[in-house]
Amino acid sequence: MKISKVFTVGLLSLSINTIINFKANAKDTVPPFDQWLVELRTEAKQKGITDETIKAALTDLKLYPKAIKSDRSQPEFKRTFKKYSQKRLSQWRLKMGAKMQKKHGTLLKEIGESYGVQPRFILSFWGLETNYGNYMGKNDIIRSLATLAYDKRRAAYFRKELLNALTILDEGHIALKDMKGSWSGAMGQGQFMPSSFLRFAQDFDGDGKKDIWGNHADVFASIANYLKHFGWNDNQTWGREVTLPENAATWLKTVKAEKPEKGCRALRTHTEKLTLKEWNDHGIRRLNLKDLPDVDLKATLVLPDGESGKAFLTYDNFRTILRYNCANSYALTIGLLADKFK
Repeated sequence: MKISKVFTVGLLSLSINTIINFKANAKDTVPPFDQWLVELRTEAKQKGITDETIKAALTDLKLYPKAIKSDRSQPEFKRTFKKYSQKRLSQWRLKMGAKMQKKHGTLLKEIGESYGVQPRFILSFWGLETNYGNYMGKNDIIRSLATLAYDKRRAAYFRKELLNALTILDEGHIALKDMKGSWSGAMGQGQFMPSSFLRFAQDFDGDGKKDIWGNHADVFASIANYLKHFGWNDNQTWGREVTLPENAATWLKTVKAEKPEKGCRALRTHTEKLTLKEWNDHGIRRLNLKDLPDVDLKATLVLPDGESGKAFLTYDNFRTILRYNCANSYALTIGLLADKFK
C-alpha cells in the first residue's frame, strides 16, 4: 500500500512541539511551549531570579530540535566501547595531552596536591571533555535546557538545571551571549552542568571569579574538587585491563551482577566486588599474563563489549568517574587516557 505524498509531507513537517505532545501520556498532556514559558518565568521569579535576567533569557525563546535528537543518540550508549574508545584515544589527543601536560605541569601538580587528585586524571577529563579547552560547544545553554525541560523524558531534571543556569547568569559569572556549551547544557572546559557549577566550581587563583571557561587554574581546580567531593582516592588508580581465562564463560554467571537500587545504571553491568586475590583465583591475569598485584583491594569486572571484547577490573575511583558521566565507555576511556600520561 502506497502512502500519499501529502500524508508523508505532513508527517515530516510535524513541529517538535507536536512530536513532544504526541509522546506525552494522554493523562499528562504538555501545554504549548509559550504557555509553558509563562509558568517557568513565574517559577523563576519565585526563586529569586531578577526580572532583568528573566526578561533577557526567556524572551522570544524557541525550541531547539537538535537537543532532543542528541539526547536520544548519545555515543557513550549507542557505540561499542571499541569504536567509542578508538575515536577518543586518537593520536592527536595523546600528543596534545603530552604538550598540555608539559605546559601546565606546575599548575596541575599544585592543584593535584591541594585536592588529592593525580594531575594525569585532571588532564584526562580536560582532554576528553573539550579537547583541552579547544571545543566547549556552541549551543545556546538556555535554549537547550528549556527544550529538554519541556520534553517529557527528563523534564524535572532539566527544569532544575535551567533554573540553576538562570542563577549563574543572575550572579554575573558569565554574560548571556557567552553562555554556550553542549546540547545538554554542560559548560566550560570541564563541561559542568549548572548544578555542578554552583556546587563545585572553584576560584583557585582568588580573582573573585569562578571562570571555568577561560581560566586554567579554575578549570583544573573545579574538576579536581568535583572528583574529591565524590570520594576520589589519590592512593589508588581507576582499574586495569585484564585477560580472562579460557573457562571464563563457565564461572562468569556465578559472579552476580551488581544491581544498585539507586545511582549510576552503568554499574548494573558490573559483577559483584571481589578481592584481587579472588579474581586471581578465578584465573584473571594482567595483560602480560602475570598474577594480579597482591594488595588488599576489591574490584568489579566489566566487559563493555561482552566476553569476546576487552575485560577490565575497576576500583572505587572508577565509580567516582561515573559520577561525572554515567557510562562505562566514558569512564574506561578516561582511565585509559590518564594511563597514557603516567
